[in-house]
Amino acid sequence: MIREKILQPFAIIPAIDIIDGNCVRLVKGDYKQKTVYHADPLDAAKQFEDAGLQRLHLVDLDGAKTGRVINWKVLENISAHTKLIIDFGGGIKTEKDLQTVFNSGANMAAIGSIAVKKEEVFLQWVQQYGAAKFFLGADVKDKQIAISGWQEDTSIDVFSFIENYLNAGIQHVFCTDISKDGMLEGPATELYKQIISKFPTIHLVASGGVSNLNDLYALKDIGCTGAIVGKAFYENKISLAEVKQFV
Repeated sequence: MIREKILQPFAIIPAIDIIDGNCVRLVKGDYKQKTVYHADPLDAAKQFEDAGLQRLHLVDLDGAKTGRVINWKVLENISAHTKLIIDFGGGIKTEKDLQTVFNSGANMAAIGSIAVKKEEVFLQWVQQYGAAKFFLGADVKDKQIAISGWQEDTSIDVFSFIENYLNAGIQHVFCTDISKDGMLEGPATELYKQIISKFPTIHLVASGGVSNLNDLYALKDIGCTGAIVGKAFYENKISLAEVKQFV
């Protein structure tokens, strides 16, 4: 049975993934398994805002695939027409990309690949802009980091990756188990338990696999500070009316 109240704040962060300017969802990060849900992502963003949600996870999948920010106009449009706190990721490889993202209205830059491939560059950004401006993405396959829109595997384990950047001042991390993403089969709760146990001060946001309201309660109970929710909203597994009890 779903309980009526959550005792502490828990952020439900809707995800809007962008390909060719459309709001889409992939299955396990496979660009060939794409479903378009909104031709205009702003429509989706306004629906989330109207439901009382305050944050948005905006992902430039074209940018993640090509290695440069492409859909910044979508960010600019949503930022101009909503009050959502937006983190934006996908294709941020240079400081010019980063400035484009911030200038287009992002409150935080969601960083993944650059933190793996060019640690010194990312650490310089953290020093220059402040750790609070970054949302570190740890996307994993079998507990090892995957990058470039999940198209490239690495041998870096997720615990070493997170520890390195916590030591550098990063506190806000989102972790996606790619095998769970878009499957609506439940989140990687055990993995998140292990991360939180190892790094008790972390602000960990779960991503991938959330299929119902009980998944959100479970993630809150283990110590996650929020969850990124995508397909469960678009497939009406979780209604926007239901989330009002969280906000």
